[in-house]
Amino acid sequence: MRGARVCHVGQAAIAPQRPWLPVARAAVMPGRCNRVRIIAGQWRGRKLAFPDGEGLRPTPDRIRETLFNWLAPRLPGARCLDLFAGSGALGFEAASRGAARVVLVERSAAVVASLRANRERLAAGAVEIVHQDAASYLRGAPQPFDIVFLDPPFGDPGALQASVCSLSDAGWLVAGAGIYLEMPVKTPPVGVPDGWALRKDKRAGDVLFRLYSYRAQQ
Repeated sequence: MRGARVCHVGQAAIAPQRPWLPVARAAVMPGRCNRVRIIAGQWRGRKLAFPDGEGLRPTPDRIRETLFNWLAPRLPGARCLDLFAGSGALGFEAASRGAARVVLVERSAAVVASLRANRERLAAGAVEIVHQDAASYLRGAPQPFDIVFLDPPFGDPGALQASVCSLSDAGWLVAGAGIYLEMPVKTPPVGVPDGWALRKDKRAGDVLFRLYSYRAQQ
């Protein structure tokens, strides 16, 4: 187990925001099974079932479509990590569009069970499911990833900054890796390492979403 360390990050890069329109969210209905659809790829139109869960908030279709348009050149054969998997909407979408390996990290036992059921139903051999919280996973031995999704529960604002700090450790990101951040508009600015370059920055309703690329330090 690694000792305590101090994470030094640069200033948060914040682009001017355009006027926004409300964005529809996938509904999470108490006491029933919820569903979110895969937008494109081999499982286009298939629906992922997921249970109720505290802070479980699938990324809306409109945002996912924009994100995966950004990622389209990188996805075929990519190694992807989703540290707050939830419904699995981001990870299964990546696998549907040709990612070679997708690791879904989720702390809730009930949500993990639904992820495993969806993997079996889709015969998604590229998808790995890890029952663990993000912080514990990032304290393990680093593995190289081409794309990382960071979309923690909006009720846990510290999780995003902590994950950014942990990913700055050597070994998690390959040169040129894409890192996706999703957060509420009212979240405090998130500091990122100097080696992360902001590539895309948009707002949809009360959600900010950004794509960074990683420049390996010499």
